[in-house]
Amino acid sequence: MIPEPIARGKVRELYDGGPGRLVMVASDRISAYDAILPNPIPDKGRVLTALSLHWFAVLRDIVPNHLVSARLEDLPDGLRTPENAGRSMLVERLEMLPVECVARGHLAGSGWREYAETGTVGGHRLPPGLRQGDRLPEPIFTPATKATDGHDENITREQAAAMVGIPIALAMEQITLRVYLRAHEECARAGIILADTKIELGRDDGGTLVLGDEVLTPDSSRFWPADGWEPGASPPSYDKQYVRDWLDASGWNHTPPAPALPDEVVRGTRDRYVEAYERITGRRFDDYLREAGVNEVGA
Repeated sequence: MIPEPIARGKVRELYDGGPGRLVMVASDRISAYDAILPNPIPDKGRVLTALSLHWFAVLRDIVPNHLVSARLEDLPDGLRTPENAGRSMLVERLEMLPVECVARGHLAGSGWREYAETGTVGGHRLPPGLRQGDRLPEPIFTPATKATDGHDENITREQAAAMVGIPIALAMEQITLRVYLRAHEECARAGIILADTKIELGRDDGGTLVLGDEVLTPDSSRFWPADGWEPGASPPSYDKQYVRDWLDASGWNHTPPAPALPDEVVRGTRDRYVEAYERITGRRFDDYLREAGVNEVGA
């Protein structure tokens, strides 16, 4: 019997993984503007898991991570199902910090909107005259609150320090920027601009800060093709901006329920997520599926 999850998010379910452990299962659900769309993106959860596994390995000299195993046979009884292959991780339980850790190297999304109104992003005063998509003089750390309903809200570093304490806040900022710089360099080799990314940190039983949840996926990052980037506009991307753009053009007012995506948008979104994985890792996604025990693409 498949157990009931102990928590369910927009994309993931969490299950009890035994003493001190959890099982994270990434679904194919996709959300935008705080609404879960009615039709899933085939293999999306497997792309998120595959990319997270890649980045956990790349970043382990910067920050430890919560991964215990991604092998299906290591999951508890009831979770070793074909559907969970390639999309599940057995992880260490952490005391998650109440702050999202965001690094920005380019002006986009909520950062661009805040800059256009105030000339600042997360308390950072930026040079005047920057355009949407412009590269910042240097990457900045812009924390955000974790909203259970609605949007996460950008806060200043001082506000984050008031929530978690100055030593933890300083460590969060250092880790986040080091993760961004390492990943930006790796993505550049693949012809991709990492415009921004969001990571989550928690404390283990010894108080060490540990990287949790997902990391550097199309759901948590903006990936732009380097040859398609042009300041002054929103460039093409390998993330869910493609879905947001379709929703905006559809006339939907961002109030749930969200409209169903056309088949071509579903296919286009899957293609973009898979291309992000293949360009960043240098591996075929079909090879990942085979190694993870997935019998067929989209299973």
